[in-house]
Amino acid sequence: MARRWTNRLTENDITPEAAFLNRRQIMAGALGAAGASLMGLPQAAHAEALTPHPWEDITSYNNYYEFGTGKDDPAQNAHQLTTAPWSVTIDGLVERPGQYAFEDILAKMTIEERIYRFRCVEAWSMVVPWNGFELADLLNLAGVTSDAKYVAFETVLRPEEMPGTRTRVLDWPYVEGLRLDEAMHPLTIMATGIYGRDIPNQNGAPLRLVVPWKYGFKSIKSVVRITLTDKEPPTSWNKANAREYGFYSNVNPEVDHRRWSQASERVIGGGLFAKRQPTLMFNGYEDEVASLYKGMDLTRFF
Repeated sequence: MARRWTNRLTENDITPEAAFLNRRQIMAGALGAAGASLMGLPQAAHAEALTPHPWEDITSYNNYYEFGTGKDDPAQNAHQLTTAPWSVTIDGLVERPGQYAFEDILAKMTIEERIYRFRCVEAWSMVVPWNGFELADLLNLAGVTSDAKYVAFETVLRPEEMPGTRTRVLDWPYVEGLRLDEAMHPLTIMATGIYGRDIPNQNGAPLRLVVPWKYGFKSIKSVVRITLTDKEPPTSWNKANAREYGFYSNVNPEVDHRRWSQASERVIGGGLFAKRQPTLMFNGYEDEVASLYKGMDLTRFF
């Protein structure tokens, strides 16, 4: 099993569940020009965004382009995604390539609760309680060979179930990647639950990546393929706009997005007009992960 990680966050730090699930409504009136053009968020003020909503409303406002670019599209369409049975193909530079059934994976993994900071590229943040297992444990199950240097991930692609993929918003399927040492780090997990429940379809059911020191879009949803390779794999947002989205996408307050500052962030749950807080290097995980990038120019390799 992978080496275990000791958490310094507690339940008192967790973002309230309603605020987490309702985060995009809360931020709709706060991002303005900073993030609106990227995520399709309206720039007008929205008083209703500050009002708590029931579960049905909360989960109807989400960003999962495979189900459409409208914020109510995922809740309307994500129920079409079949999440059982589910399997993950692990291939490439591994000793035991194959198709691994989700239930067989779970039977071999140690499921833990991980309370992590979560920082979006749109400059908002939260603290989230995930349930899941270390990615290193899954990779060790497949047996990584000595030639492997990177890990590539792929989201499920079913146009008949995912109407958003019938458009060219991105180059489908959604793909992401990590360097092998990033993937094997004990902070990197595959999440199966959130707030003690299974992850909803529109949030990446049944299995998604979580890399807490990187911007949120690196944490790919609904994973169906993991490929070990000796070459840096393509990633979806980098392919769409390499000038704005680098391969690493580490949280770095000193490297701004080309359209807004990353030096500070708005904490979800603190109210629309709450004071912004300074963004921490590597999202507060500098002590744990800075050694991975020793000697690298993090403005060049952003």
